[in-house]
Amino acid sequence: MSHSLPPNHFLSLPRQHVSHLGVVPDTSTLAAHDFDVDVRTGFMPPSPPLSRLPPTYAIWEQLLDDISTKRFKLGERKDLNERDRNASETWRRKVQQMPILPITELSQSEVMLRRAHHVLAFILHTYIHSLPPSADATAPIYIPAPLSIPLLEISADLVIPPILTYSDNVLYNWELSTSEATQDFPNHIDLMQLRTQTTFTGTPDEEHFYLTSSRIELVGVTALALLRSIEDEAFVGDFLSLQRISHYLSQLVGVIDEMTVTLNDVRHGCDPAVFYEKIRPWFCGQDSRPWVFEGATKANLQEPTELSGPSAGQSSIIHVLDIFLGVDQFSHTHVPGGTTTTPAPPPPPPPLSSSSSSSSNSSHVVAVEKQSPFLERMQVYMPRHHRAFLNHLKQSPRSLRAIVMTPPPSFSPSDGSVCNGFSPEEVEVRKDLKVAYNASVMALKRFRDAHIRIATLYIISQARKAQHESEALQQPNMDSGSIVLSQGSSDANSDTMQCKGTGGTDLVPFLKGVRDRTAAAVIR
Repeated sequence: MSHSLPPNHFLSLPRQHVSHLGVVPDTSTLAAHDFDVDVRTGFMPPSPPLSRLPPTYAIWEQLLDDISTKRFKLGERKDLNERDRNASETWRRKVQQMPILPITELSQSEVMLRRAHHVLAFILHTYIHSLPPSADATAPIYIPAPLSIPLLEISADLVIPPILTYSDNVLYNWELSTSEATQDFPNHIDLMQLRTQTTFTGTPDEEHFYLTSSRIELVGVTALALLRSIEDEAFVGDFLSLQRISHYLSQLVGVIDEMTVTLNDVRHGCDPAVFYEKIRPWFCGQDSRPWVFEGATKANLQEPTELSGPSAGQSSIIHVLDIFLGVDQFSHTHVPGGTTTTPAPPPPPPPLSSSSSSSSNSSHVVAVEKQSPFLERMQVYMPRHHRAFLNHLKQSPRSLRAIVMTPPPSFSPSDGSVCNGFSPEEVEVRKDLKVAYNASVMALKRFRDAHIRIATLYIISQARKAQHESEALQQPNMDSGSIVLSQGSSDANSDTMQCKGTGGTDLVPFLKGVRDRTAAAVIR
């Protein structure tokens, strides 16, 4: 299978040295070649992602193959036996003993760098989460230099954190399962053609979980086309343009609702118990046990300051809808602790660097501000071209929300009569525009309602079940005559149960807050 891009594709051109990435991106155009957004596939690449690195990196691919074939178990599992422990320990020893490979051959190809990040990120998470639990809950986890150094270098080149991201799991983790697998996407995509390249567990549940997000991305392609049309009409700004914007917004409602239906379809192929117990733990980022990237200091590489696991909050299509509708002024204002802030500026680049990719007078590296709104921080984990696309939308001089909020000029402030040559029909167009805009916002709110229900089914309910089972095992034999009250049972039945998302948020309060703030964007 050929994975080469056309020679005129912007990702095929010589890569800009990363030291220049601190320059403000050109946001004067919405052209796909500037932002790696395809008219057929949106934020997903138009061709299947690279499935194998060059032979120089065969050891990395072999370690990934081992994950696929040997199916290591989570180190925290209670049913782990000696054979399981030996298998994962032998594999981790291979990681520790492999040579430190230079990334020179990869650095001129964005496609190869993406594959390398995908491979090493899966190895990283398998290495960490197959480790047996430590008696010290704060003991550092040491990532061996043969893994940490190339991962840090590749991440610096891609300007993305050295951890598994949504793009590793979804955007660059698919292939076509039909006879057209050697081709680009056809004009009309059968969403069921997709299959996943890499999983931790080999279960159809994990594949279905990833592909649900892939299908949402592809349904969202129609939304991107509508947003481009709306932006064109907003530039014209006349009476007929407002009518067309209302029409496009009405169509957008249907697209967002289709995305919601696709989200709900996750239940048809991914069992909640399998997800919670066997799949989700592999995604977890850094928690109370800090990750130490060995060899980073010696190689003059800066270690990251924050490492959140892959999250739906890293999906660019949802951020695009938020920003274009002006909902981000409401939905993106949550910070840890349940407070809100005024809308934040565009997020900084990822918290990592390489001496080979910085210059004496500039650096693309700053620490992620942990008090920034969560959804803003998640943009750091997106491919940098997609971040530039979001920044373009934020800087639009003619925002849709501002257009909708402009009062009808045809009403006289004193008596409500038509004036200045505007007809009653034109006044109605303004009213229709507000109705269509509000309908789009409410469609986005319904999507977030569905997300809350999915999170409750797959995480909250499963956490309650696990807690109840754990408490049942801890109950003393009643024949002993002792009675011990079960601790935390009221919390287990509460919506405020402290379940963390893979991005590190208190899941239910966060999701409900985003949903409620989305609804607050409705224009009264």
